[in-house]
Parts: sequence; structure tokens; C-alpha cells
Amino acid sequence: MCNRFTTRPDQVFIHLFISLSRVHCVQFCFPCVLNPCALLRHQVSRIFLYAFLSFGIICTVVGNFLVVLSIAYFKQLQSPTNCFVMSLAVADCLVGLVVMPYSMIRTVEGCWYFGSLFCQIHSSLDVMLCTASIFHLSCIAFDRYYAVCNPLVYSLKMSHKRVALFIAVCWVVPILISFGPIMLDLHTAGVNILIPKDLCVFLVNRIYAVMASLVAFYLPMAIMLVAYWKIFKAAKRQARQISAMESQMAAGVGKDSSKKKRHRNAMKRERKAAKTLGIIMGVFLIFWMPFFTVNIVDPFIEYSTEVIVWDLFLWLGYINSSLNPFLYGLFNRSFRRAFLMFMGCRVCLPGSSSGMELSHTRKEANECADQS
Repeated sequence: MCNRFTTRPDQVFIHLFISLSRVHCVQFCFPCVLNPCALLRHQVSRIFLYAFLSFGIICTVVGNFLVVLSIAYFKQLQSPTNCFVMSLAVADCLVGLVVMPYSMIRTVEGCWYFGSLFCQIHSSLDVMLCTASIFHLSCIAFDRYYAVCNPLVYSLKMSHKRVALFIAVCWVVPILISFGPIMLDLHTAGVNILIPKDLCVFLVNRIYAVMASLVAFYLPMAIMLVAYWKIFKAAKRQARQISAMESQMAAGVGKDSSKKKRHRNAMKRERKAAKTLGIIMGVFLIFWMPFFTVNIVDPFIEYSTEVIVWDLFLWLGYINSSLNPFLYGLFNRSFRRAFLMFMGCRVCLPGSSSGMELSHTRKEANECADQS
């Protein structure tokens, strides 16, 4: 006869609200029955959790929706790189709309009120959207690699058709590794733990844990690290070139100083874009690395990871979906101005248009107008 789960009462009924949640026995045996849920939270703590998590959901949805609006409206932001950014924002926005609200209710209430079928759908959506996010970041790294390291062939390598193909892969592959195995129960083969209907605990076997983590996180992470290491070396080389150009311009050397200035500004923009996306990618890795590491290890230690640890690591991953828009606004002037124009409804004012310049300050814009 299987022993009851021996975690503390406040932990037994805090149920993992997304893929790869875990429970454990003192002695792992088959079959094992998970205790039914119970409402043990104090009313004050429930109100606090609802308020805090609702704020995170609102930030995720509104922030990523601003990214989508900005790229769709302003022509200056409609570049190959920002096509990936826009698709990434759609994935993150969907996390806030269709995944986080149900996870919040499950976390706070301790029960699952939406049925076993929707539990599978919810888990599939969670795995799919998180995988789609990191796939998009891999494509962004690949795009920046060619833009910074091979600018002469960039327009050929990143044509509209190729960008569309990459975006399609970023969505199709996550669908295949999430909905397929989960809806067919392939992810639970060999895991003999009986879960009550009022719980939504997503357990996975060792094979699925390893394969899904490799495809969804570790292989794309390796691609991103290699790409950004090469970008970093190219950026250092370009920084020396920019410094040499500035020295020549200060000394009045060169027949076409305006051409050199334009080239210098273009190089600076590429380096700044690579830096911004590198920071966004670094934040992603920091927030998701703990979850995927424990995800692989846990099935091999008989699902003995503490529930609190899973809760913490999972919500760190969720929070990442709300951070990207703020990072765009913090490090990218064009996105920052676009966000401010939408939030202040300035896009409806006379004189504003989808083709307006976003990257220059007013002083720089006036200087450009004078030169033209």
C-alpha cells in the first residue's frame, strides 16, 4: 500500500499550475494516489495573491500588445528582426491571456475547476507558448548574427519568405512537441500516479522530460550563445572602426565626411540593437534556466523536488513574458517613443503618421531636415 504524501499541509495543496508540476511520496510505489484538493489558504493571503498575480497578468498582456501595435503601425519598426519580435510578443501576450489566469486560480484556490480535458489543453498551451518564445529568440539571434557579422548578405539571407518560414517553424514545432504527446498521454507513459479530477498536476516521464527540455530550451540556448558570442566579437571590432572614423572626422580627414557619418550611425544602430536583444535574451535564460534544469533532474530523483521550488521557478518563467516590452522601452528609443505615443493617444493627433521618424530626438530630426 502506498504511503500518503508527507509534505506539509500548506505545500500538499499548493498545486503546480503548469507543465511539469511534481508531487512525491516517502516511498515511491505504484499506483500512488494524490490527495484531493482543499481550500486551506487564509482569505487575506488569497486576496494578496490575486492582486499580485493579476497585476503581473495585466502587465504581460498590455505590454506585449503595445509591442504588436507599435510594429504593426509604425513603418520604421517593420524590419525582419521586428517581425520576429512581433511574433514573440504575440506568444507572450497569449501566455498572459490563456495560460496565466487559469494558473493563478489554481495556485490561489488549490483546486482545478475546469475539467480534465481543459487541464490537458491548458498544459499543452503552456508548453507550446513557452517553447515558441525561445524559438523566436533563437531566430532573433540568427537574424542579428547576419545583420552584424555579414551585413552584405543580410538582405539575401533574411528575405521576407525566409522570415515567414522561420516564424512558421517557431509555431509548428512547439505545437508538435506539446499538443501531440500531451493529448495522447504519451508524456505520462510509465508514470503510475492517480490524480483526482479536481487537480491539474502535469507529470511527465523521463524520456519526455529530457527530450522536451532539449528541444525547447537547451539546443536553442546553445545556438543563441554561439551567435551572440560571434556578435560580441564583431561588435568590438566595429567599435574600433567607429572610433577611428570619429578621429578622422574630428581631424577633418576624408573627402566625404557625411557618408562616413551615416556609415558610423548605421554601425552604432546595429550594435545597439544587438546589445538590446542580447540583454533580452540573457534575461530569458536567467529566468527559465532553473525551471528546465529541475525539469530534467526531477524524474530521475523520483519526483522529490519540493512544491515550493517548482512554484518559484515556474512563476519566474511566467514573469519573463511580461519583461520583454519593458526592456524594449528601456533600451530602444524607437520602441520607447512608440509606446509613449500609444499610451498618450498621440497617434490620433494631427501631424502624426505611421511613417514618422522614431529613432531621432527632435533636435536630431531638425538637423536631418536642415541637411535635406
